[in-house]
Amino acid sequence: MKIKKINTTLEKACAIPLPKHKDPKRPNILFRTIMLIASIPDLIATRFSFTRKRMEAAGKGPWLILMNHSSFIDLEIASYVFYPKAHCIVSTFDSFVGKSWLMRQIGCIPTQKFVSDMTLIKDISYALKEKKTNVLMFPEAGYSLDGRATPLPRKMGVLLKKLAVPVVFVKTEGAFTRDPLYNLLQKRKVKVSAEVSCLLTAEEIESKSVSEIDEVLDEAFGFDYFKWQQEKGVEVNEPFRADGLERILYKCASCGAEGKTEGKGTEFICHACGKTYELTNLGRLEAKDGNTVIDHIPHWFDWEREEVRKEVENGEYLLDCAVDIGILTDYKGIYMVGEGRLKHSSDGFVLDGCDGKLHYEQSPICSYTLNSEFFFYEIGDVISIGDSRRLYYCFPKNGESVAKARLAQEEIYKIKMPRRRPKESN
Repeated sequence: MKIKKINTTLEKACAIPLPKHKDPKRPNILFRTIMLIASIPDLIATRFSFTRKRMEAAGKGPWLILMNHSSFIDLEIASYVFYPKAHCIVSTFDSFVGKSWLMRQIGCIPTQKFVSDMTLIKDISYALKEKKTNVLMFPEAGYSLDGRATPLPRKMGVLLKKLAVPVVFVKTEGAFTRDPLYNLLQKRKVKVSAEVSCLLTAEEIESKSVSEIDEVLDEAFGFDYFKWQQEKGVEVNEPFRADGLERILYKCASCGAEGKTEGKGTEFICHACGKTYELTNLGRLEAKDGNTVIDHIPHWFDWEREEVRKEVENGEYLLDCAVDIGILTDYKGIYMVGEGRLKHSSDGFVLDGCDGKLHYEQSPICSYTLNSEFFFYEIGDVISIGDSRRLYYCFPKNGESVAKARLAQEEIYKIKMPRRRPKESN
C-alpha cells in the first residue's frame, strides 16, 4: 500500500488547517458487507478459521474489542468474525490519507500513534454509548517487530473502567508468521487462525483494580510467535524468509558491529566479521560455521535492548542522522518539506531542518515507546515524532536502525519514569 507524497515548503505545509473533528459513524450493512467480500481472498488463501471462548459472558454488546496487531490481515479477520455486527475501528491518522470518506463510512476513528489524545476517548465512548456499536482497538498501536507484543500503555485499566463495557479479545496465530513487518511485504504460505474470547465482563472490570486489569491485559498480550511457530512445527519454506531481517537484528551478536548485518534469501550474515546463519524453515537461526550465539530471534532482540540500555546508562547513546522530512497535516497526502537532522538521546528528540526553518524538540518522557516502522507506505523506514497538532515523519537517509531508536526510547522512558515501567512480554 502506498501513500500520496506532495513536495512543498514547510511554510505551506504548516499553513494547512487541521481536519475538523467528526463524530464516529456507525458503518451500515452495505459497507460491512463490502469489507467482508474484500477480505475473502486473503482468508481463503490462509485457510482461516476461528474459535469462540466464553463469548456468552460478553452478552450482546456493545463491546470494546482488543486485538493483537501483526499485519493488514488483522482487519480482514475482524470483518469476518464479527459480521454482521457493526464495529468502529480506531485507526491511524495516516490511514485516512487519500481515502478519508471511505474510512469514515467503514467506521474508522482517526488518532495519532503514541500521542496523548483525549478526543479519542470521547470518540470511543460516543461510538459505544450513543451509536451502540462495538469498537475495535489495537492497543499496541503498531505492528509487532519481533513477533511479540509492543509494550502496552500503562493504566489501560483506567480506560476500561471509564467505558464500563465488556472487553472481547481477538488473538491471532499465523498472521505474523505469514507477513512479518521486516520481510519487505512478502507473504508466506501460512495458515492463519484466531481465538475470539470474552476477556473481561463489565462486572469483572468494576470489581478489579486498574493494576489487576493491566495484569489481565499483559497476560493476554504475552505471546511469542517465533516460539509458537517452532512449537507447532509451522514451516516457512519460502526462499526469501530472511529478507530484511537486519531491520530487527541490526547488531551482530558475535562481534558487536552495528549496521553491518544483512538478511538475504534464507541467510543472515554480518559483513563485519563474516558470521553467517541459516534462518531455518521453523524460524531458528543456525550458524553455518562455529557456535550459534543466539538462535531465537526475540532473544537476540532482547540482547539488543540490553545493549541499548547500557549505552543509555553510560551516557553513550546517540542517534544523529540525516533525514528526509514529511509532515501530516490533513488527509490529502504526506507533505515532503525537505531535509534535516534528527537527534535522539537521553534528553529526548531534536529535529532541525528545512534550511533552518524547522526546529522541534520532544521530551524523553513524552511517550513510553516510539512510532518507528519499516518500509512505511513503501517509502522507507521511518521515525515519527510530534504532537496532536502535527507529526514529523523522519526517513533516515543512511540506513540507521529505527528499531534501535524504539528500543532506546523505551529504555530511556523506563529510566526516567521508573514507576511507570511497562511489563514486558516473555
